[in-house]
Amino acid sequence: MPPSFFLFFCLLLLSLLANMSMTLSLNQEVVNLIEAKSALTDPNKILSDWNPADDTPCHWTGITCGGGGGSNTVTSIDLPSASLAGSFPIAFCRLPSLSTLSLPNNSLRSTIPATISACRNLTFLDLSANYLDGLIPPTLSDIPNLLFLDFQENSLSGEVPATFGKFRRLETLNLTNNLLNGSFPVILTNVTSLKQVALAYNNFIPGPVPPHLGNLSNIEHLWLSSCGFIGAIPDTFSQLKKLSNLELSYNSLAGGFPSIVFQLGNLYQLELYNNSFSGELPKKGWSNLRALRRIDLSLNSFTGTIPVELCKLPLSSLGLSDNNLKGLIPESLAKSPNLYDLRLFDNSLIGPIPSDLGKVSPLMTLDLSFNKLFGEIPRSLCEAGELIDLVLIGNSFSGELPASLAECKSLQRVRVSKNKFSGEVPVGIWGLPHVYLLDLAENLFSGSVLLLSGGGVNLSSITISGNGFSGGLPAEIGSLSNLVELLASDNNLTGGLPDSLFKLKHLVTLDLSGNVLSGRIPVEIEYLKQLNELDLANNKFTGEIPNRIGNLPVLNYLDLSGNSFYGNIPSGLASLMLNKLNLSDNRLSGEIPSVFHKDVYRDSFLGNPDLCGGFSLHCVENNQSKSRHNLWLLRFIFVFSGAVLVIGVVWFVFKYHSIKKTNQGVSISKWRSFHKLGFSETEIIHLLNEHNVIGSGASGKVYRADLSNGESVAVKKLWKTSDGQKDEFESEVETLGKIRHKNIVRLWCCFNSGNSRLLVYEYMAKGSLGDVLHSTKGRSLEWSMRVKIVLDAAEGLSYLHHDCLPPIVHRDVKSNNILLDEDYGARIADFGVAKFIKLANQGSESMSVIAGSRGYLAPEYAYTLHVNEKSDIYSFGVVILELVTGRKPVDPTFGERDLVTWVQMTVNKKGRDHVVDPELEYESKEQIYRVLDIGLLCINSIPMNRPAMRTVVNLLQESAVDALWTKRLSDVEFLNEKLSKVSEFQIGAVRLG
Repeated sequence: MPPSFFLFFCLLLLSLLANMSMTLSLNQEVVNLIEAKSALTDPNKILSDWNPADDTPCHWTGITCGGGGGSNTVTSIDLPSASLAGSFPIAFCRLPSLSTLSLPNNSLRSTIPATISACRNLTFLDLSANYLDGLIPPTLSDIPNLLFLDFQENSLSGEVPATFGKFRRLETLNLTNNLLNGSFPVILTNVTSLKQVALAYNNFIPGPVPPHLGNLSNIEHLWLSSCGFIGAIPDTFSQLKKLSNLELSYNSLAGGFPSIVFQLGNLYQLELYNNSFSGELPKKGWSNLRALRRIDLSLNSFTGTIPVELCKLPLSSLGLSDNNLKGLIPESLAKSPNLYDLRLFDNSLIGPIPSDLGKVSPLMTLDLSFNKLFGEIPRSLCEAGELIDLVLIGNSFSGELPASLAECKSLQRVRVSKNKFSGEVPVGIWGLPHVYLLDLAENLFSGSVLLLSGGGVNLSSITISGNGFSGGLPAEIGSLSNLVELLASDNNLTGGLPDSLFKLKHLVTLDLSGNVLSGRIPVEIEYLKQLNELDLANNKFTGEIPNRIGNLPVLNYLDLSGNSFYGNIPSGLASLMLNKLNLSDNRLSGEIPSVFHKDVYRDSFLGNPDLCGGFSLHCVENNQSKSRHNLWLLRFIFVFSGAVLVIGVVWFVFKYHSIKKTNQGVSISKWRSFHKLGFSETEIIHLLNEHNVIGSGASGKVYRADLSNGESVAVKKLWKTSDGQKDEFESEVETLGKIRHKNIVRLWCCFNSGNSRLLVYEYMAKGSLGDVLHSTKGRSLEWSMRVKIVLDAAEGLSYLHHDCLPPIVHRDVKSNNILLDEDYGARIADFGVAKFIKLANQGSESMSVIAGSRGYLAPEYAYTLHVNEKSDIYSFGVVILELVTGRKPVDPTFGERDLVTWVQMTVNKKGRDHVVDPELEYESKEQIYRVLDIGLLCINSIPMNRPAMRTVVNLLQESAVDALWTKRLSDVEFLNEKLSKVSEFQIGAVRLG
């Protein structure tokens, strides 16, 4: 046999053996992956293409293969946000070449098994945002090549294992937002390979910042917010030469700002806000921070002036808000070529804005509110064409608004209220394409309101109260299709209400009080179906009050005082559920409807001498003199009633049978049930009368129907929509017809035919949480009941966000949409504006209109209309604040602020005890504080840092049953436990809005 032939034969044999080995290996990998699949619940069928009949898994969803030498084995499993549930699938660790395992944002439960160390070749492990609990296994350090480890957003507890000090190659460790409650893991300072460490928002035992952190010579990002630190920042931080991002917020650090930090020559971002620093900001040493670009020292107690040396740095972002700084804003700030974010609000700064600010920098956000600044606004603020937010509230600025602002197409918010601006507003400002909030209130502006046809299409809020505007409301106002709020009180406006005003179908608040408006209120007022507040007081309106105002389904504030209205009080007002009614100082006459004979309306009718009844006594004698005159009428009634009795009975019987026949004939084909029912559609229809009305919703009335079987149901009767869009009826049926949960109100059935559109729900005996909490009944709402209610509601929302396919965003979470049964069990209700979120999007979805209620809207959603579950979480946080404080989301005592702002400012300046409902005086303050902290977490202004609803449920459950919370949150600086802010470690550079 020739040698060459023998060599060829050997090579062929080796190739066949290698192929057989690879095939066997692949087949075994298929077996391992199928075993892992069988241990998981896959509601979205993400793993549907994992087929055991395949020879190779390399084309399966989430699987990546690779390898050298001709091999092709599984090297990566990447299945983020797939709704996978179950225990950690240890079968993955039998894949010999697996180096990347990424399963974030799923529903993995139970503990992390100690056998995870069998994944010997892993370099990347991400199990973040799951339901993992228990201890972190110490065996993780046995994985020799692990570079990246992320367990954030779980419920892991106990200590960080001491074995973590054995890692030799680990570069990234993220354990944020867990329940770790041991000592701070100083052992990590032995792992000098670490570049990124995030341990924020855990419950570590309070102690000093470990000086050994200076050993982390390669560290670039260090995120240690809310880790229980006390004392000062150690001098050893000067050894961290590569540090670019340092965050130590929400700790209890004390003393002056440490000079040693100035030696961090490569520092990129320094954020130390909301600590207990005091004294003046250092005047020198800033020049050593040559790479410093972002600094935030907000929410501290710094005094003195802003250091000029600091402002000479090439900063991109400077935040010194909510301190006690005084003096001038240094002119050197205007020379920074990168400055896009400047926030100095809530200080005592004086003087003008630097004259060249914005001239050489791409300024995007400027907030100088609530200082003592004066002078004119520089014309250069928007020279780069990128200015988005201009907020100058509560200073003494004067002069005219610069014409250059009218050319600033990037502007979205203009808030210059409570200053001394004068002259006419530049015409172009009214029509800027992206401005959604225009606040010019309480200045000295004059001239006309000049809305431009086709301009200002994004305007959602116009506030021009307290100025000298004159002329009439422009007809172009009807083109502002997104307008929610128009506040124009205390000006010199004249003329009548333009017809176009009644095209604003999203208008919630209309305040034109204190002007010189005249004419009648058009009957078209009934078209404003979303109108919640109508104030036309102190004008020169005349005529009769339109009865059709009673057709405004959600109106609860009506002030028509100080006008010249005459005639009777329209009966339609009796159908409204008004919290405030003022018809005083008009020329009304006749009887005051009996529905208004209540103390709450005692001062609602003063100054109308011809009104009778109720609290008016002057017409009692007139009634007595008329009584004798009306005796003949009583006699006539008896005679006439006998004459028409027979005709009436015949007509009634005929009409009854006719209606019954019509109802039965129509409803049989249009009735749809979602549960087994013990009643018929005919019985429901005949119980819908005015005597059974229990409330009004945004688009119809709600009735209580007591059935013949002894049960009660709630029936919502909706008006027919005029456009072709999917309306509230279809939304509720689509949503509630598909979901089942103990904390979601049950939709028994629905009926749709012509103008009769009914939704039949289970009846909730205690009404809404809002009604109970904000009435005299709220005094009897003990803390244990409040905790039960908020936990029930949280579980309902968690079901919508995490267990429905696709997920559902409610979009109108508020206390009035949380209903209570006889035992104060809570149910989420009113899904008329709910939205199914497309899984493919995985982000926010833009809505065409604002949905939600004032005081509950998340800042990013109220005007940008971007929808995701984080908007619901913000609204739910407001509900938590309601339960803790006993206050409404919007209250006149807050001034321009709302409940969220009031709570945040009061807690930061005075402490938690100053916001707790006085009715809870004898309750457990520690538990109340814990729930308050959860609410503060939910209202974080940055959506990404609000917890998922399932996390909120876990936190509420723990606050209700775990006594360890008392120890964890005993320190006064843990007021904002679990409050978080965006870190560049998590999401890169984010420009805060």
